[in-house]
Amino acid sequence: MNYRERLPAQAGKIVSSAPGRAGIVGNPTDIYGGCVISCSVGMRANVVITPHPTLSLITANEEFIISKPADLALRGDRYDIVRAVISHFNLLDEHCLIEYDSAIPSNSGLAGSTALMVALVQGLLARQNRLPHRYLLAETARYIELHGLKITCGYQDAYMTTFGGLNFMDFRGKLSNRPLEEELYAAIEPLACLPETSGLRVQTAGQAPFLKNAQELPFLLARTPVKRVSGAVHKPLRERWLAGEPAVVQGYQRIAELAQLGKKALLNEDWPQLGALMNENHEIQRNLGGSGESNERLIAAALGAGALGAKLAGAGEGGTIIALWPHKDFSPLETALHDAGAAALYRPVIDVGAVVEVE
Repeated sequence: MNYRERLPAQAGKIVSSAPGRAGIVGNPTDIYGGCVISCSVGMRANVVITPHPTLSLITANEEFIISKPADLALRGDRYDIVRAVISHFNLLDEHCLIEYDSAIPSNSGLAGSTALMVALVQGLLARQNRLPHRYLLAETARYIELHGLKITCGYQDAYMTTFGGLNFMDFRGKLSNRPLEEELYAAIEPLACLPETSGLRVQTAGQAPFLKNAQELPFLLARTPVKRVSGAVHKPLRERWLAGEPAVVQGYQRIAELAQLGKKALLNEDWPQLGALMNENHEIQRNLGGSGESNERLIAAALGAGALGAKLAGAGEGGTIIALWPHKDFSPLETALHDAGAAALYRPVIDVGAVVEVE
């Protein structure tokens, strides 16, 4: 692959991070060649890599040393993501300490595992003096998650945790498990400027029709008490889609259309229309069996409090929901969601994507 060499030959400390994300409308059609509008969240996965006598991993104050090929076998523990990345790049002989943690709640449907994957891939490639462009970084992380960790996943998580921000993403043509070298790149259209302090501002408000009040996004995220691995939800639905079940095929075609309509509603700040599109998105996914009792309870509470739309932000049968609330006072919605059993509430933010720093 074409990784661009941009970094010093002898890297010291490397700090890499990537944000979580929340799907606004269109998910989960990123698995089916559809379109999705998604936003970053204000929580990040963090990786620090330093020179070390052995190849050692530290997370949650526990250390694991990798010294032989058998140590790279997946064990269903907190080290599997790192094992998969090391195996993919054949880095068994590296001498470094990899420390990592995440502010993104685990199994919350906010792409926490993918954000960590992106941060790890970026950091370890930086140590190898290979810096991928963002499309290749996203595709590489997704490829390892699918083939290395055997997780049924789409492209939204990898692209959003890599690019950050608020984006309309088009995944047409990305339907099969191609080799990484043959994979097509998605079309990523930012709908809001990244923070100017990031040094990654792509466009200005005078050059594109960005959301006018993007720094105050009218959404609230509510996490259910139920943890859920998104691949467990997506796998059976994908099998039904591959079998050509009409309800699944037609349903996901419609959800992809909702994302296209949602782009117009979002940029025009037509909140009633966006809310209606979000509700239809969720109704389709719910009818296909992709939701869950804990999700439905929070969604009903949000709509009952006056939210214009509410749906899954990610995963299903648990995870997180997103509610559209275009009012300055969020307290009525927060109270309703707390009373319905929300484990935590978050406001999505416009945050930068994957970032790496090399000393």
